[in-house]
Amino acid sequence: MAEPKTKYDRQLRIWGEQGQAALEKASICLLNCGPTGSATLKNLVLGGVGSITVIDGSKVEVSDLGNNFMVDESSVGQSKAKCVSKFIEEHPEALIEINPSFFSQFTLVVATQLVEDSMVKLDKICREANVKLIFARSYGLTGFVRVSVKHTVIESKPDHFLDDLRLNNPWPDLKSFAETIDLNAADPVAHKHTPYVIILVKMAEEWTKTHGGGLPSTRDEKKQFKELLKTGMLAVEEENYKEAIEASFKVFAPRGTSSDLQQIISDSCTEVDSNSSDFWVMVAALKFLNHSRAFLHFSVKPSHLNGSTVISSYLICNRSDPLKIHKRVITDFILESTQLHVVGHLDLAPSR
Repeated sequence: MAEPKTKYDRQLRIWGEQGQAALEKASICLLNCGPTGSATLKNLVLGGVGSITVIDGSKVEVSDLGNNFMVDESSVGQSKAKCVSKFIEEHPEALIEINPSFFSQFTLVVATQLVEDSMVKLDKICREANVKLIFARSYGLTGFVRVSVKHTVIESKPDHFLDDLRLNNPWPDLKSFAETIDLNAADPVAHKHTPYVIILVKMAEEWTKTHGGGLPSTRDEKKQFKELLKTGMLAVEEENYKEAIEASFKVFAPRGTSSDLQQIISDSCTEVDSNSSDFWVMVAALKFLNHSRAFLHFSVKPSHLNGSTVISSYLICNRSDPLKIHKRVITDFILESTQLHVVGHLDLAPSR
């Protein structure tokens, strides 16, 4: 049998080990296993989901043989649920009416081919139980998917991680060090060995003095800033200035916390308690760190280490079991925190 890292290699590249672990721990309920449900079931199983319970009270008919790859001629007359997976031979609509608490045991409910009345009732049940819910229905070549969740957060996995050197807002020690360097030094050896980071910090400061304290933001201003860097070169072979020009975009990033990240750390879920998920406990710690420092920069190594220490300390003070969240999870969270985005809140509000 293939090792998990080999078997799910392509998936791990998309959502990482943390995402795969969440999938493997998931307990999913699938309502109806017709063509749409069976295709969903196959993809979840191939993805390595923890467990799936299929609920379908119907029997396999001859018409199913042409649109459901999980049944064959020998399946005609048998329970659809029995033919495909771990099953509960029950009509989903009846289960929604007589036993709504049944759905609270799952991480996710995928409901296919339900009528609107049942969808609205199931949506209320899952919201009260804090269970994620996806509706899917197909009509030949058309169909729809509706997602019902209280919060949706995407953990971004960029292909190329952008180091944040805080060149647009240097910390005091970096700023003080840059002030000791003279870019107009006559010594050509010293000039071409000045780190490009220092060149950018000093040139950005020079720019702000003549532009009302602002950094380059428009296309023309960015072009002018690059030209300003070129004027500082004493010779065409100075690689440090070439590096500075190539990395000049790091100066253009807006200062402060992004609106997406600010929305997340301002969420009411950051008022954590013993029942809060690991994610929201770490967001609460991030909020604490943000308030105490006024800005967030975790990508550069010194800040990353300090951020990890502060978040770990926060967990110790606010959780009865501080070791519950693995150190690697905290590290990954810190590195990717500035890339978090809120997709939105999707409501399943019936139109009446």
